[in-house]
Amino acid sequence: QVHVVESGGGLVQAGGSLRLSCAASGSIFRINSMKWYRQAPGKQRELVATIAYGESTNYADSVKGRFTISRGDAKNTVYLQMNSLKPEDTAVYYCNAILITDYDSPNWSFWGQGTQVTVSS
Repeated sequence: QVHVVESGGGLVQAGGSLRLSCAASGSIFRINSMKWYRQAPGKQRELVATIAYGESTNYADSVKGRFTISRGDAKNTVYLQMNSLKPEDTAVYYCNAILITDYDSPNWSFWGQGTQVTVSS
């Protein structure tokens, strides 16, 4: 059993900052990547940022230069530092962990429950 829990969402004015946290726990052998997605009302869920096991990162064009994804000292924790927030960043943000539960298991995908980020203009 694996649990993924996000925290850190809230209400912020445009131009402000927020830091989201995500922690995965349970029967984890290795986390191969962790990702942040977001879903705004009436829109499809979109990939925002990815950090791989080797620490390489990727970002959606809409957040490049403003958002930073990083791992904590405990490799099962990931952060999303969001600066210069815009009203269009308003969405529910979800953490997704891609991991293996044993040395020869396939990759499994686990999702958190989401955390609301609201940016006021």
